[in-house]
Amino acid sequence: MKKSKIIRSTLILMAGGLITKILGMFIRIVMTRLIGLEGMGIYMMIYPTFSLFMTLSQLSFPISISKLVSEERHNNLRLVTTTVPFSLIINLFLMLIIFITARPIACILLNDERCVLPILAIALVLPFDSLSNLLRGYFFGKEKMFPHIISHIFEQIVRLSLIILCIPTLLKINLIYAVSFLVLVNLVSEALSIFVLFLFLPKTVTIKKEDLKPNKKNLKEVLDISLPTTASRLIGNIGMFLEPVLLTTSLLATGHTKAFIQAEYASITGYVFPILLLPGFFTGAISSAILPELSKSYANHDKENFKKKFRLGCLLSLSIGIPITILYLVSPEILLKTFYHTKEGASYLKILAPFFLLYYLEGPFSTALQAMNKSKNIMIDNLLGMIIKSLAIFIFPFFQLGIYGFIIGEILSLIIIISRHFYGIKKAL
Repeated sequence: MKKSKIIRSTLILMAGGLITKILGMFIRIVMTRLIGLEGMGIYMMIYPTFSLFMTLSQLSFPISISKLVSEERHNNLRLVTTTVPFSLIINLFLMLIIFITARPIACILLNDERCVLPILAIALVLPFDSLSNLLRGYFFGKEKMFPHIISHIFEQIVRLSLIILCIPTLLKINLIYAVSFLVLVNLVSEALSIFVLFLFLPKTVTIKKEDLKPNKKNLKEVLDISLPTTASRLIGNIGMFLEPVLLTTSLLATGHTKAFIQAEYASITGYVFPILLLPGFFTGAISSAILPELSKSYANHDKENFKKKFRLGCLLSLSIGIPITILYLVSPEILLKTFYHTKEGASYLKILAPFFLLYYLEGPFSTALQAMNKSKNIMIDNLLGMIIKSLAIFIFPFFQLGIYGFIIGEILSLIIIISRHFYGIKKAL
């Protein structure tokens, strides 16, 4: 019964994820063709900064809320109403930081003044992104997948429509305005997502004055889960943030031009990684589906059931990952030509594809560790992976490896993280 429930939840999330991922890929194709390689280069340069601040703004509250709601030990309304005000305060603080540091980040760290306006645009998106994901965490904990899917579909449709309607006009004015608008599109789409999610809340939900008072016990439980998880994600985002900085510094020092660096970096991060990560919605769906069951099993000391659900999650992930990896190895040029009307990055895709098979296990592995309250393990593993990757990105270009230092760093990081995750799970069980 529980096994069929996990599979049903997974299939629902996969179906919805497939629709939103196709829309997302179509959005990426439209973006790439509209703003060109130069525009994508600027967008991908600021994207790690965007990811870093989104991680800080969410503070992993969605995962905390999902886990605590699934355990059925709390007043779910109080959990959410306690977390939302705290989340908004954090977001206001982050917005202030962005307004102060936008120019130094663009001019000193990214070496490109054109990035200032797109970075400033990030600040306006943060509170909307944070609140929509927090609400999704609630619905995941209740094992209600449809609100998440419907909100995501509406979100992607709005994003696509705005890009098609507005980007051509903005490009006639200024390329930077167009890139900044690509960031601000998220504000409108996340606001719509929040509205849709509110429509799915139970009609019986009424918020009283006392519900708005922070519950210290609830907040502590939320933070006990979210802080180590956020630290783990933050490590990854700091690594992403440092990627273009370290890569630009080392490649410039070894005689490569800024135009070459931006073009190759945009090729890998704008073309290759989106294709490699495209099936990520499958592992994301599987991870979201097994988290409530794993959390319940571990809380009830039912290790046998925990192992069954964990193995099921890994098996489902690999059953998707293996055929897709074969496809990437056999037809990299065809895929890039189909999606992006280019063959740029085909050699990178062929090298990375077999190692990215490990990526399909990362979701179930990290979900299992979270369910066992081992978020600190994830944080330490990601820290080691980030350090190795950053060192590789910076050092290998000095050995005449050029941009392949970035590729090697990505592979080493993935191997280290997955190996340590597996060791942590095996030791705990």
